Amino acid sequence: MAPGGQAGSSSGSSSAVTPEGLRGWIRGAYRFATDRSDFRRNLIVNLGLFAVGVWVARNLTDIDLMAPHPVA
Repeated sequence: MAPGGQAGSSSGSSSAVTPEGLRGWIRGAYRFATDRSDFRRNLIVNLGLFAVGVWVARNLTDIDLMAPHPVA
């Protein structure tokens, strides 16, 4: 009887944790944006900005800034 009770409680908690479609995603984004935990939000934003900077730097490597300018 204990295994049945454990399975019932674990399935109930897992459905409460997982977001349900678009509404759950929007609710999670709203909670993240309005969260008072500034450290976590700033860490994620800064890591995202760093990743964007790395992506830009890798994709702009074909531009040679030290190449001599053509003489007209």
